[in-house]
Amino acid sequence: MSHEHHHHEGSPHLQIARIVCAAVLLAGAMIVEHTCTLPAWQLLLVYLVPYLLAGFGTLAEAVRGVWHGEAMNEHFLMAVATGGALAIGFMPGAETEFAEAVFVMLFYQVGELFEGYAEGQSRRSIARLTAIRPDTAQVERSGEILSVRAEDVAVGETVVVNPGSRVPLDGVITEGHTTLDTSALTGESMPRSAEEGDEVPSGCVNLSGTVRLRTLKPFAESTASKIIRLVEDASGRKSRSEAFITRFARIYTPAVVFAALALALLPPLFSGQFLDNLPVWLHRALIFLVVSCPCALVIGIPLTFFGGIGGASKLGILIKGGNFMDTLAEVRTVVFDKTGTLTQGRFAVTAVHPDRYDEDTILHLAAHVERHSAHPVAAALRDAFPAESTDGCTVTDLQETAGQGVTALVEGVRVTVGNTKMMEAAGLAWHECPLTGTIVHVGVAGEYAGHIVINDQMKPGSREAVEALKKAGVNRIAMLTGDRKASAQEVANALGIDTFRAELLPGDKLACVEEMMGENSTGGTLAFVGDGINDAPVLARADVGVAMGALGTDAAVDAADVVLADDNPVKVATAIALSRRTLGIARQNTALALGVKGGVLALAAIGLATMWMAVFADVGVTVLAVFNAMLTLNVSKYKN
Repeated sequence: MSHEHHHHEGSPHLQIARIVCAAVLLAGAMIVEHTCTLPAWQLLLVYLVPYLLAGFGTLAEAVRGVWHGEAMNEHFLMAVATGGALAIGFMPGAETEFAEAVFVMLFYQVGELFEGYAEGQSRRSIARLTAIRPDTAQVERSGEILSVRAEDVAVGETVVVNPGSRVPLDGVITEGHTTLDTSALTGESMPRSAEEGDEVPSGCVNLSGTVRLRTLKPFAESTASKIIRLVEDASGRKSRSEAFITRFARIYTPAVVFAALALALLPPLFSGQFLDNLPVWLHRALIFLVVSCPCALVIGIPLTFFGGIGGASKLGILIKGGNFMDTLAEVRTVVFDKTGTLTQGRFAVTAVHPDRYDEDTILHLAAHVERHSAHPVAAALRDAFPAESTDGCTVTDLQETAGQGVTALVEGVRVTVGNTKMMEAAGLAWHECPLTGTIVHVGVAGEYAGHIVINDQMKPGSREAVEALKKAGVNRIAMLTGDRKASAQEVANALGIDTFRAELLPGDKLACVEEMMGENSTGGTLAFVGDGINDAPVLARADVGVAMGALGTDAAVDAADVVLADDNPVKVATAIALSRRTLGIARQNTALALGVKGGVLALAAIGLATMWMAVFADVGVTVLAVFNAMLTLNVSKYKN
């Protein structure tokens, strides 16, 4: 019996109306029973009206299950238990239990109502995501702005996005500047600014200026479409708990039916007075059936994971299924890629050490010499002295030596910019720098002028992420990088990372992760966190692969088990915390259901349990489990 086959009849308003009407009619039937002396069969007819009004949907599901060869579900158990309670009064020496039978069915419908409400809340939480993807786009064609279906917009077309509108497709701004609300994608409340040349993901809201975008991807491959698809697919991937409950219910339900039959028939059979004792044991067997109904488990456990996935998606954490929540909750080793994950992957000048001239002059000359180079170091120099293209200096005789550097004449003066090999080739007496990073040496007019230190920038939140993971009980945090050992050491020291491996080739990362998984003595699982550009093989190999800010990278989205919609490494700890809370709630629901049911079953076996206790043990526990499962949707404490 799977949760997906669970039945909710009609709209909640119709269900409530039926429950209220059935309750009023039940009260009327009880008044008739206590004020009029009617034969049992007439009294049964009076009670059948509220019974059928409350329970016809459940009875229909039970019949449908039998018809399709899937009789063993909770509808069948409920139909047998309440039908038996209606029939037991016609046995010799037995009390009628008409009111109890109607109450059981009525409270079962109340439980179904709460389950339907909770599942609706979970689904609405996920369905809100579909609102992030507009159906139409304003496209500029032949000088006109036309409103067309978003899926009909081709890659490379120009889309106009007005203030207050959602961005329909991923694109790059070709005209205008604005601020964007990306909270629906990333869970972050702070707007971010965007201008010409910036890429904009679909699904975010344009807050201020009108912008024109050149579309980069078709509608089906846009960021918003990917997020919706990931979350919709997630509910189909069961956690270990859900898979166990599904298998358990398939075996458990028929076992309960046969146990109830044995309880009803065997004790009176062995007592020697079968007919005299049958009503007593039949009553106990009916209580046993009601108590044993596995609703709290087959509803509460899947609903908990469903809510957990929905709650995480509100924060921009896209977990691909309940099974990955299981794995995340047990993470004890986290391995980070360095560049683009803990650092920004963007070089910047961090220090200038002149031997002659001043800092600005050295930066000015180096930026001029590197003005046409595509190397990241050259870009960092140009960013540090952006006026180089407009200050009127003439640059001639530019010569680049691969792997060493560049020389050029700036205003007729020979300037040499490069590494130590370049300095030695030019006969310049360079000296070491005490700082780590990429050291760019500068020579002017045949003399050593000083050097510039360039480093990758630390990503905001990286240190907090490492601290949060340590607080969460992750006892091994490692970093892998292709960068030089000195740079890796500096980042590891700054962030408080335990171990690192440097100077790795792309294929080496996979070998390192496999080695760490092999020597993992903590018994937990290993998570690999990468930015997704070249990490797909490692993301796929780790126990749980977390792709960060990788919604634009198809390979990473496919390979990862968890996708963080933004670039904030703190979300790794948040994903682990959410998974642990979800599993904790699932365990609470299991313990509550089994504990209460076990207690009432023990009382039923010795004749002390009443049908009212049975109702609480089934429907009451189910309602409590549903309310507990709904806690997973509340993620306000995890928001920054």
